[in-house]
Amino acid sequence: MPSTRSSSSDPAPASSAPPDLDCDLVLPCLDEAAALRRLLPLIPAGLRTIVVDNGSTDDTVAVARSLGATVVEESRPGYGAAVHAGVEAAEATYVAVMDGDGSFDPEDLLPLLAAVVAGRADLAVGRRRPVRRGIWPWHARLGNALVVRWMRWRIGMTVHDIAPMRVCRRQDLLDLGVEDRRFGYPAELLQRATTARWRCLEHDVAYHPRAEGTRSKVSGSVRGSLRAARDFRRVLA
Repeated sequence: MPSTRSSSSDPAPASSAPPDLDCDLVLPCLDEAAALRRLLPLIPAGLRTIVVDNGSTDDTVAVARSLGATVVEESRPGYGAAVHAGVEAAEATYVAVMDGDGSFDPEDLLPLLAAVVAGRADLAVGRRRPVRRGIWPWHARLGNALVVRWMRWRIGMTVHDIAPMRVCRRQDLLDLGVEDRRFGYPAELLQRATTARWRCLEHDVAYHPRAEGTRSKVSGSVRGSLRAARDFRRVLA
């Protein structure tokens, strides 16, 4: 069960070694080599990065390994399958999940992690704030808004986005028993966390354009958004 106790620690001694954040970062990836070249060097020191390759046809795996990430290969297609494989492969007390397309600043994970470590939240999530117009296509934004509005009305969910960036305790997440292995995974996660009375905290995070040479599997087309909506509907039925 999620812990309700705050945690604290003494200041770390000065050292040139990176801090041990006791958190693994899972990046589900499908053809994200172009994004990873820029993203992986920006990961905060102390986070172990796990790139889960979900059937890429580009050099996602080679790029990830060359930049020091641990690579897990998940043959089952689907966002949820990739995330779950990464969470299972993680070893740290805490686990973070973020899209690997370069649309988020990984530094924004740190306040989310701090909130969970300090016991202020069981699940800390990012709420997308586009840095300029046109980044978040209308069909994806509308679908997200409708799902969130329904969940806030139906089950009393407190957050305003489908948690594209999130941090929690690894074992708590596994115990939550999220079953969807496609695009419905984040919606089911929030549904289960809400009904389990997890304390959810939300921070605004900057939402940037995807890296050049990559394409969103959801927001990149109306068809992708409709496919995600179908998955959301299935898990929320």
